[in-house]
Formats: sequence, C-alpha cells, structure tokens
Amino acid sequence: MIEIDKIDRIYLLGIGGIGMSALARYFQFIGKKVDGYDKTSSTLTLDLEKEGIAVHYESDLKKVPALSEKNTTVIIYTPAVPNDFPEFCYFRENGFQLYKRSQILGLLTSGKRCIAIAGTHGKTSVTTMTAHLLKQSHVDCSAFMGGISKNYGTNLLLPQNSSKFIVAEADEFDRSFLQLHPELAVITWMDADHLDIYGDLASVIKAFADFVSQIQNGGALLYKKDLDIDFQWNKNIRYFSYSILKEADFQALQIRIIDGAYHFDLKTPFGEIKDLSLTYPGLMNVENAVAACGMALLSGVTNDEIRAALPKYSGVVRRFDVRYTGKKTIYIDDYAHHPRELEATIQSVRDLYPGKRVTGIFQPHLFTRTRDFAADFASALDKLDDALVMEIYPARELPIEGVDSDIILNKMKLKSRVRCRKTDFPAILDNYHPGILLTLGAGDIDRLIDPIVSYLIKKEDV
Repeated sequence: MIEIDKIDRIYLLGIGGIGMSALARYFQFIGKKVDGYDKTSSTLTLDLEKEGIAVHYESDLKKVPALSEKNTTVIIYTPAVPNDFPEFCYFRENGFQLYKRSQILGLLTSGKRCIAIAGTHGKTSVTTMTAHLLKQSHVDCSAFMGGISKNYGTNLLLPQNSSKFIVAEADEFDRSFLQLHPELAVITWMDADHLDIYGDLASVIKAFADFVSQIQNGGALLYKKDLDIDFQWNKNIRYFSYSILKEADFQALQIRIIDGAYHFDLKTPFGEIKDLSLTYPGLMNVENAVAACGMALLSGVTNDEIRAALPKYSGVVRRFDVRYTGKKTIYIDDYAHHPRELEATIQSVRDLYPGKRVTGIFQPHLFTRTRDFAADFASALDKLDDALVMEIYPARELPIEGVDSDIILNKMKLKSRVRCRKTDFPAILDNYHPGILLTLGAGDIDRLIDPIVSYLIKKEDV
C-alpha cells in the first residue's frame, strides 16, 4: 500500500462523486497537489474549483500527470469509470499507482478508531448525524460522509483536537465496505439492491456478514432490529439492536410531535435519556437518530452533549431537504432511489402534512434496478396523489432492451401518472396543484431543483 508522505500529487478519475470529492478535500488539506476529471460539471465540482482544485470535463491526456510524475502520483478512481476510458487506459498502460476510492478510505481509516455506517439505505443520514454528535462533543472526530452536511456545508470533517475517531460511510456497492476494519459499526438495512453486483439477496447478506467479521475484537455492531443478523458472524464483538417500534437495546419511547419537532425518550443499555428533541422532519429520521445516538454513546459522548447537539442537527442536502415553503406548496427534494426509501419518504410526508395533495417527480436510477424492482417501485409510487416518472438515469450502465420507465408505469394503479422528460420541467407542473411537491431519485434530478424553486416563487405571486 502507498506511503502518503512520499506522494506529491493525487489525481482523481470521477472527482465529482460524493465520496471522491471528500478525498480530494482531505488530500488538499494535508498539502498534496490535487486535481482530476469528471464527466460533467456540478455544484460539487464547482465548489472544488473554488477551493483551488483543478477539474476538467473532457478527456485530455495533456491535463493528466506526466510519466515523470508516476512514482510520486496516486490515481484514485471509482468503479463507475469505464475500463476503456482513455485516461484510465493511459494510467494502466504506463504503470501508475491506481487505487479504488474504497481502498484509499481503508488506508486512511487504518490504525484509527473507525466508526463505519453501513446499510442499503439510511447510511448517509446516520453517518452525518453521528459525525455531528461527535463533533459537538468532547470526543470530536474526522468524517468522510456520503452527502453534504447542512450543518457544516461539506462532506469532510476534520478534528479540532487529537481525536482518533473517524466516522466513515461504508458503501456496499462493489463490496467497497470490505476495505474497512472498524471498531464500531452500524447496519441500517440489508435489502436486495445492487443486484447487478450481487445477483440475489443472499449474496448481499453474505457481504454484510463479511463486513461484520472485520469489526475489531472487542468492538461493537449496532443493527436495526429484525435484520437477518447472525451473532456467529463475529463472536468477538458486542451486538446491540435499535428500533423506534420494537423492543431493542436502543429504543425511542414516547415519540411525540411538539411545535413541529419530534420529542422522544431514548432507552439505552446504560439508562434512559429523557426528552430528546429532533427538529429535522421525518419519522425515519427519528430512527436514524436512535442509531446515531447509540454510536455516540458507545464512542463516549455524554447524555448532556447528545441532548444539546441533536436539536441543532440540520440534515443532509438531498435527504428530506425542504427547498421551498410557500403559501400554496411546500417543495421537498430527496435522494430516495430504492422502493423502501420511496415508501419511507412518502409516508413521512403524509405524517407531517396530513390532507395535503402530494405530487412526486421520480427519476429511476439504473436500468438493472428498474428492471429488478419495477413492481416495488410501482407500489411505492401508488402512494402519491400524482406521479411523474422520468426517463431512467443510466449512471454507469448501458441500456437494457425492453427496460424503460414504462415498466414501472404499466404496473401502477394510480390514475394520475405520466411519463416525462427533463425538458418538460418546470412547465409540466402547470397541470398540477400540489400541496407537497417531491423530487425523488439519485441521478441528475437535482438539476431541476433551482428551476422548480423559481417556478414556484413565480406561481406564488400569481
């Protein structure tokens, strides 16, 4: 493995990815020259450029490290980079040091007190909330997060003291989380997902078992109650469950809404913490908060520090992200891209805004995921009052014959449903009168946010 102190330059292929951009920021912070390539400009890449990191958007071998630099340069890439991409070919053919993002994250967390947050969904919110609780305590931490924290305006946190804790989002895609050997870990969900990688749910669970087996001796796993966790996966650690609905080691009790904020009592193995407050919306975030509080307590954060920090949590960009509040419409953007996530987001909206008409714009993510879960997506979207389903965002995949948005729409029962394109927005919204408007998906649907907000402001004035 590389010795960071002998490296002068870090070049990132896919620098605009949420995990890659955190690494770019980290290496710039420790004094390395950092630059890279991404397919398209985005808010993230523009922010990196403002921070002094050079980014280019067309494959250009004139902008990549020269052969004379290969012994002092590390190339970091994501699995989304095609094998035949010219820059990737150049680096492979000329003997550069090439590492996946996950390998580098494993290197940076090695020898530290790593807190790894895993799960097929919910991990970004739990990661960010856990990092916030540690950051606002005497414990402190570094953090590599899979989203932009609204409290800190970044996906990278650095310690203010000598803290050895690193909170890291542990991604199951491509089995990336198997690069981590944490002291403490969370598993939020283990649903069938990334079946292009795993094939079936059994293989997904096997990967999570392998992840648990890598938790350090004497460490601990906090897992969502009722997940298919076998304590034999690792006999050398402690196991704790969490829930908001069922008896668990960490459990939210007496959940109530007061002045728009959730209040609850937290049962823990160490005693009960009375009247915690969470101002961030969504019942699913109460569950996330139970997991984050559990991790914080296991890390040494005090009850009083949790009580003070939790109400200040502001959330994550694109996670139940309220983008506009008007007299007629409230607009919320969410990264939900799995059927269970869609259901959770829509149900949270129903709970918070009873009686409001809910109109959702959904962009399916990946041809394989759309194919594998078409019926489940249809069932989730049927819980809307109006569903606008966009074309599939391909990400790293090539089209699959017969797989498009219609396979979801054809399975839906909701009468008010339509297939649409990005270019239809925001004008198509003239046909709808939502009390709550949702944009949902993990692709580039976030590019619609600003046009939709501008549209809603103008419509409010009419």
